[in-house]
Amino acid sequence: MIVFSRLLISFSLALGALSMPALAADKAPLFINLTTDEPHRANMAIAFGKNQFERGHALTIFLNDRGVFVGSKAQAGKFASHQKALGELAGKGATVLICPMCMKHYGVGEGDLISGVRVGNPELTEKALFEGNTKSLTW
Repeated sequence: MIVFSRLLISFSLALGALSMPALAADKAPLFINLTTDEPHRANMAIAFGKNQFERGHALTIFLNDRGVFVGSKAQAGKFASHQKALGELAGKGATVLICPMCMKHYGVGEGDLISGVRVGNPELTEKALFEGNTKSLTW
C-alpha cells in the first residue's frame, strides 16, 4: 500500500509539473485606470503595474480624471519619481495613455505631457481594455 501511495504521489507531482508551463504562459494583460493625483495612491498603482509588467503581463496605465496631473510636466515637482517610472515603463513597451477629455477639463495641454505618454482615443483605449482576458484595476 505504501508503494502504491508513493507512486500515486509521484505521478500527481509529475502531472502538476507538466501543467505549470501552461499556467505560466497565461499572462493576461493588465489595464490600470489611474484616477488620482494623490502621490501615494498613484505610486501604488504604478508600482503594482510595474511588478506585473516585469512578470510578463502586457500593461496599460490610463491616466484618467485627476490622474492626468501625474503625466504633466508642470507637476514634475510633485510627481518626479512617478514620471520617471512611467517613462521607464513606456520605454520598455508598456502603454501609458491619458484621457483627452480630462486633459481639457484640467487644462493640461499635449505639450505638457511627459515623454512616453500618448493621448488616448476610443480605439486605443478599446484595444487595451478589451483585449482578451484583460484584467482591470483602478486607483
